[in-house]
Amino acid sequence: MLTSMGRFDTKHEIGMAGHSLGGAAAAATMIADPRVRAGMNMDGSFHPAPMPGQINRPFLMLGRDDVHSVGGDDTTWGQTWAALGGYRKWLTVAGADHTSFTDLDLLLEEAGFPTPPLPPERGVVITRAYVTAFFDQTLKGIHSPLLDGPSPNNPEVLFQP
Repeated sequence: MLTSMGRFDTKHEIGMAGHSLGGAAAAATMIADPRVRAGMNMDGSFHPAPMPGQINRPFLMLGRDDVHSVGGDDTTWGQTWAALGGYRKWLTVAGADHTSFTDLDLLLEEAGFPTPPLPPERGVVITRAYVTAFFDQTLKGIHSPLLDGPSPNNPEVLFQP
């Protein structure tokens, strides 16, 4: 949150989200700095996976379904899920690729490159909706039904355990 002076307010409502290695950095920052009240990893492995008791604040894991679902190739997600305390969500997105959580797929599509099964515009819409819902709920106390379970408006989003 920015203050009226244009500075970050480091005493309240700090959330951190990262994609890929940035997601691992979000988790590591939460371990090191209790001022970060909520965190999110978008499609990144955890380096290393947090240990039980290290993150007891809200955390969202949002990734592609083929790698980050329960029993998927990235075992750090299962390890992290087991270690997280407090409010947590583990969501995967069917048809997404690693860059579906960024605007890169949109740029690749415009340049004529192949895109993942999930249309790039849809990836942006899903990412924005769930990132906003998570931080609104965990930092501002605004309940979001989007986080309660599967939504007919977002059939690609799969709720893991």
